[in-house]
Amino acid sequence: MFFLIGLAVVFVAVIGGYLMEGGSIPTLLHPLPAEGLIIFGAGAGAFLAANPLNLIKRVAGDLAKPLKGSPYTKPVYMEALMMQYEIYVNIKKGGLLALEQDVNDPHNSSIFKKYPTFTGNHHAMDFFCDSMKLLINGSAKMDEIDMVMDADLDVHHAENAAPGAAMGALADAFPAFGIVACVMGVVITMGFLDQPPNIIGAKVGAALVGTFLGILLAYGVFQPLAKNIDAINGLEAYYFNCIRAGLTSFGNGAAPITAVEFARRNIPSTERPGSGELEEVVRQIKPR
Repeated sequence: MFFLIGLAVVFVAVIGGYLMEGGSIPTLLHPLPAEGLIIFGAGAGAFLAANPLNLIKRVAGDLAKPLKGSPYTKPVYMEALMMQYEIYVNIKKGGLLALEQDVNDPHNSSIFKKYPTFTGNHHAMDFFCDSMKLLINGSAKMDEIDMVMDADLDVHHAENAAPGAAMGALADAFPAFGIVACVMGVVITMGFLDQPPNIIGAKVGAALVGTFLGILLAYGVFQPLAKNIDAINGLEAYYFNCIRAGLTSFGNGAAPITAVEFARRNIPSTERPGSGELEEVVRQIKPR
């Protein structure tokens, strides 16, 4: 919502200032189809040439994120904490092997089925379950498991940063394509030098619309869009760190309630449940 409000402010301010100076909307709109075709077409072509198909798909999937906002809200974090507590308290009761089937087949687990937001996030579920398998199987020490999780997060964070970077590169290209459109307009103008000044002036004005459009799209639309996507994708790191902190703490011998407290402390303050609120909820969870 705030993204749309920001865009509205940009265009109202720019167009409003233009009109206050005596500008004419028809004069501005007349060259837009041709100038827009040059700028958008060149930008789209450069974007396709610069990025692999999988990244293009990710960018397309992320375009709606500024409208939706971050999915990692307080209830989502609370569910992740509850899920961790139930896993850890069941391990305390029945031992590590009691959860072997759950982490091997989480979609059919009686525990994981209680937490649909978590199971719906396949990246987070794979991250948690794959790490738990190492702990349950005893195939790695806890510090080694933590190193594996750290490497996994590095890859995941790099992948999450790629769509915003690709959009940022596209935004940086728009002013240059605006200049290209302007130069082509000037070239056309050269063929009208024998015409009256008002015709030449109109041609020059139409050419300058290309520069205007390129700069406006770059810094008024696509750069904010890239920053917004990057910020929302970056928030996912807190969710994964919440899971990592809880698992690492429990694997190092902490009690379930202490482990989820470590996890809670990795949640951003705006979405973090209170300690009393968390304790009240998890105390209602009993091992199966």
